[in-house]
Amino acid sequence: MAQNETVVTAISKISDRPLNLDAALVVIYGLDLGRKHDLKQPEVTIGRSSKADICVDQEAVSRNHAQITNSKKGVRIKDLGSTNGTFVNDELVEGERHLRNGDLVKIGRTIFKYIAGGNIEAAYHDEIYRLTTMDGLTQVHNRRYFDEQIDRELSRSRRYERVLSLVMMDIDYFKQINDEHGHLAGDYVLKQLASTVRTKIRREDVFARYGGEEFAIILPEIDLKGAKLLSEKVRQLIAKQHFSFDKNHIPVTVSVGVATLQPQHREAADLVRAADAKLYDAKTGGRNRVCC
Repeated sequence: MAQNETVVTAISKISDRPLNLDAALVVIYGLDLGRKHDLKQPEVTIGRSSKADICVDQEAVSRNHAQITNSKKGVRIKDLGSTNGTFVNDELVEGERHLRNGDLVKIGRTIFKYIAGGNIEAAYHDEIYRLTTMDGLTQVHNRRYFDEQIDRELSRSRRYERVLSLVMMDIDYFKQINDEHGHLAGDYVLKQLASTVRTKIRREDVFARYGGEEFAIILPEIDLKGAKLLSEKVRQLIAKQHFSFDKNHIPVTVSVGVATLQPQHREAADLVRAADAKLYDAKTGGRNRVCC
């Protein structure tokens, strides 16, 4: 060998090495709530078929719906020509899409949260805790959190002699929306409505999905007049909002009941019943209105 000859030793490029990425999907809405699916295989299929690696047994899910690949290029998802499409953060997947920590993957009516990183078990336990307070579909608080917070706010209101109001809101003719446009459209309406209302409330207010198509807003230190004013703004905003699913326009309105804490309300349930009674008045009085 010549004295000045350069010796080159071939080493693998860093970019060619596998990521060895710990990744998983956690069910945050739908059947098997809280279940974790590890993405350790190079390819993972999702579908209605019993042979799928992640089986989602729903009519809105195709037999072979989507596929996730975990490789040196990262974790990616692609739709396999499903009937109803695959969505990441409410965007339709066309071709392939790279998944990032925290992304929400919707297959049929099931929503998965993608988690990845060095301590995936810690991230999983954090997500399970979050599921105890949040509704996976609408990403607002759930009934359990509402029940805890209204008890807390009632005690606080009594202690400091401050007003407390409650708004109960129900989507008009929601069953008809599901019957005419399908449950996927109904899920879309619930999520969009929640997103719309969230822009109109204060940080200290508690907005929750009370159950089904019914929502509630706890308004600390807001009197009846203020609660009615907010409710009317929300009602008008929803009525003007353009809800469109699968290229079909869906008219959406809400009926709203408002009540303020009174001396005769001994428990939080009494305030809820008062707001519910006003909600009933709004629905029987023609819907798409606020009663207080």
